[in-house]
Amino acid sequence: MAILDALQAERAALKIVACEEHNGMVMPSAPFISLQVNPSQVARAFTTCFTKSKPMGDAGAGRQFSHMQPGTLSFSTVFDGTGVIPRPLFSLLPINVEDQIESLKLVVYDYKGTAHQPNIVQIVWGSQSFTGRLTRLNITYTLFRPSGSPLRATVELAFDEYISRKQRSLEISASSPDLSHMVEVRDGDTLPLLCQRIYGDSRYYAEVARFNGLQRFRSLPPGLQLHFPPLE
Repeated sequence: MAILDALQAERAALKIVACEEHNGMVMPSAPFISLQVNPSQVARAFTTCFTKSKPMGDAGAGRQFSHMQPGTLSFSTVFDGTGVIPRPLFSLLPINVEDQIESLKLVVYDYKGTAHQPNIVQIVWGSQSFTGRLTRLNITYTLFRPSGSPLRATVELAFDEYISRKQRSLEISASSPDLSHMVEVRDGDTLPLLCQRIYGDSRYYAEVARFNGLQRFRSLPPGLQLHFPPLE
C-alpha cells in the first residue's frame, strides 16, 4: 500500500518536461522535474493587441485588431531540504535545495547549444498541459543552515506559450491570402483596411470592389457580406 501511495503521489505532482521540436512538432525529450510542492495557484493570461492608429473617419468603433500575444502561465512553488515536507518515495529530486534548483534550471533555464535557445518545456499537472518557454525565474531563499547554505526556497516561474512551426503554419494557412474569405463589414471598416488585413496590401481594394459589384465602396454599411477572392 505504501508503494502504491508513493506512485500516486508522484503521478499527482506537477511535472516540467524538456522538449524538442522535430519535423515541426514539439516532442518530450529529457530531462524532467517533478515538483515537491504543487502550486496553490496557477495564473493564465491572454492579451489581444490592436493597432495604435484609428481608421480615417472612425466614429467610435475603436482601433483595428492587430494580433494575439502568446498566452502566459505563472506559478510559484517551494523547494525544501529540511525533511519537514514529505518526499515521494520514488522522487528523483535531490535532497539539497541548491541541487533541487539546479535540477529545475537544467530543465527550464540552461542554454541548449544545439537549439541555440533554452528548452521548450511542457508543464503537465493532471488534465492541464501547457507548452512554453521560461521568461522569468525568481528564487527567494527563506531558511538557512548556520553555515549559510539554504534549507528552503520559494521559486516563482513564468512562461510564454510556444506554438510549433507545424501548428503555426496551420493557423496561418487558415487566414492565408491564397484562400477565399467571406467577411462581414463592421462599423468603421473600409475596403482598403479590409484588403490590408486579409492580403497585407490595401491596393487590392478596386479589384475587390469590382468582384463584389460595388458601385460605392468608400462607405461600407455594417453587416454587408463581402467576398475576398484568393490572390492569383
